[in-house]
Amino acid sequence: MSDMVIQRVGVSNRYSELAVFNGVVYLGGMVPERGDTDIRGQTEDVLQQVQHWLLQAGSDKSRILQAQIFLSDITEIGIMNEVWDAWVVPGTAPPRATVQAALANPAYRIEIVVTAAQGPAA
Repeated sequence: MSDMVIQRVGVSNRYSELAVFNGVVYLGGMVPERGDTDIRGQTEDVLQQVQHWLLQAGSDKSRILQAQIFLSDITEIGIMNEVWDAWVVPGTAPPRATVQAALANPAYRIEIVVTAAQGPAA
């Protein structure tokens, strides 16, 4: 049996932005980077990052297999859902979990972890 290669992208000492194994893309937790302070802006920021990294790995948002969403305040789920619903490709909404969590930086209102299949857009 041959060794299957694990591809890692955006590698630092602590984590990688993504890993690909056997046609499956695993994104690290994506957090806001542009400085937005509200949940709407932070969600848009994070979803742009998700799409960017999926494209780097030969995938896209229509190929998401599962999403895990962490909110610092679960009462903001309605606004987050508005942004999410506008972003998701119709007919491709993945299985998803959304929970409230204490995030690594108190300024973060959202973090998203995604698993996706490689391949062409739906």
